[in-house]
Amino acid sequence: MALRELKFYGKSPEELKKMTIKEFAQLVPARQRRSLLKGFTDAQKSFLKKLEKKSNNVKTHCRNMIVIPQLLDRNIMVYSGKEFVPLTITAEMLGHYLGEFIMTRKKVSHSAPGIGATKSSSSISVR
Repeated sequence: MALRELKFYGKSPEELKKMTIKEFAQLVPARQRRSLLKGFTDAQKSFLKKLEKKSNNVKTHCRNMIVIPQLLDRNIMVYSGKEFVPLTITAEMLGHYLGEFIMTRKKVSHSAPGIGATKSSSSISVR
């Protein structure tokens, strides 16, 4: 059984990398299309310039950056609000925002209740 090649709206990753931003914008949903056609912000432009100079492990705070074909197969460090989290861009991520893949909140894990938290715990010795 042969593996299927991944296509984004009928286009292969090689074809997508050759496209301009305006051509790619016609393939994505309306919100992303309007954002791409409006142009990149200054922070997004500086991120793309850094990406041209340094191919991998570029740190960014631009969680609102749309994944474009130029980012494919790159390792990027995206800020989660506390730390930079590594992210490898794949073809399935095209047209989504970087912030969708990096969670800003962690799962709360509670330990045992403290002394005095319940009626039965008040009778336990402090030692």
